[in-house]
Amino acid sequence: MTGLTLRKLPDRTPVKLAITLPPDLHRRLQDYAAAYADTYGASEPVTELVPAMLAQFLEADRSFSRRQKA
Repeated sequence: MTGLTLRKLPDRTPVKLAITLPPDLHRRLQDYAAAYADTYGASEPVTELVPAMLAQFLEADRSFSRRQKA
């Protein structure tokens, strides 16, 4: 035991994932990025918003959370 309160940090090595989107979804994501910029006054590319959107979606999915705990 090291006596430290902070545990060892998890692996934070980014993983690159390439996906193909239908044009209508791509447009909606671009529209969302524009709405984000209007709301927060900071422009972020879709590629930066999508990981945060996916993480928030997974955190909010209660059925998935229960399944993960089982």
